[in-house]
Amino acid sequence: MTARFDMIGMVVADMAAALAFYRRLGLDLPAEADAEPHVEAQLPGGLRLGWDTVDTVRSFDQSWSPPRGGPAIGLAFRCDSPAEVNALHDELVAAGHPSHKAPWDAFWGQRYAVVVDPDGNHVELFAPLG
Repeated sequence: MTARFDMIGMVVADMAAALAFYRRLGLDLPAEADAEPHVEAQLPGGLRLGWDTVDTVRSFDQSWSPPRGGPAIGLAFRCDSPAEVNALHDELVAAGHPSHKAPWDAFWGQRYAVVVDPDGNHVELFAPLG
């Protein structure tokens, strides 16, 4: 038997706030999921992205605590164009999410920006230049 990578899971303090952020990034998450203790989204290619509330995780691991010393996880979302990186970054910042890195033309050939989700995770936005 061979293990296969299947899901990225995140622990969130506020499910509704977390899902609202990821809806702005294009994930199709039903409104009723805001009140659930565990939510999953099927991503292109078969990978899943999942969220669990702190209470859910502590229901089976009472000693769980958030990682210390920096963001717990980093996710990257590919945009269709450099202009979309700019627009999506500005939309998220206008909605109250901090910018960690304003859009810039990275030396590796991408328009690149980083915003912070409601739980402090860094979310990268990128698009190929030219």
